[in-house]
Amino acid sequence: MDWHRNLGLTMFGLVLFRLIWGVIGSWTARFAPMLRRIGSLKPYIGQLRRREHRASFGHSPLAVLSVFALLAALVIQVTTGLFSVDVDGLESGPMAVLVSFETGRQFADIHELNFNFLAALIALHIAAITFYHFVLKEKLVGPMITGRRSRVDFSDDQLPENRLQPLPMLSAALLSLACVAAILNFG
Repeated sequence: MDWHRNLGLTMFGLVLFRLIWGVIGSWTARFAPMLRRIGSLKPYIGQLRRREHRASFGHSPLAVLSVFALLAALVIQVTTGLFSVDVDGLESGPMAVLVSFETGRQFADIHELNFNFLAALIALHIAAITFYHFVLKEKLVGPMITGRRSRVDFSDDQLPENRLQPLPMLSAALLSLACVAAILNFG
């Protein structure tokens, strides 16, 4: 359980960082441009069906849905883990003292159920990346890891600036670490 707790707190910090980065980060990481892309989901799927796929700068409409689904599932996972209580009441999340035993058990049930949903989303995500790589000939793994993609891959000259922002990144990291530390000190 020590490993589980430590990995859960690490995941909490990473998810919190990603949520903050979605507000203050680089253009391709921000949620606002992603939300605007959802409106073009139907035409995008039509392009895929007609094999007229073109690389997009930032997340495609389907990728936006994936980002939000994965983030939602991760938020549920880490939140329920913070408040979960096991059947015997011997192991619990660091914030479980704030809820009743019954509520902690409900959080634990959701935590377990959501894990299976999260595993399915991860499998779907990997399948989509594999499809894009082998069928659409679009290499996404590097840009997903680095956040960088060559501008020559795109025909549009009006691409937004997407440069590294060290100060906002450091701020997001420090805020995330502070929240993890607060939880550690709370529990």
